Amino acid sequence: MAISSRPAQAQPSSDKSKGLLKETDSEFPLCRKNFIWMAISGAVIVIGFLLMLGGASAEEFNPDIFSVRRIVIGPTMAFLGFVAMGVSIIVRPARK
Repeated sequence: MAISSRPAQAQPSSDKSKGLLKETDSEFPLCRKNFIWMAISGAVIVIGFLLMLGGASAEEFNPDIFSVRRIVIGPTMAFLGFVAMGVSIIVRPARK
């Protein structure tokens, strides 16, 4: 009794052996509106991080690090951008 080192090859099914089948638009997991909302969410995240930026002066104390823009508005925008990104990935827009 000889043991073959080659694995058994599966026979291709007759309907898929003719080539790749093109997916219709309804089979895609995300549509164009999802990508638009993801881009907007990404821009809001970047704006939030840019609002948190400030000058780097290690030699003297800068009271601007406690500004409302840096500790409230920037993090809030970044957080809302991340929430919007999750929603834009999960929610499926209504089909026509």
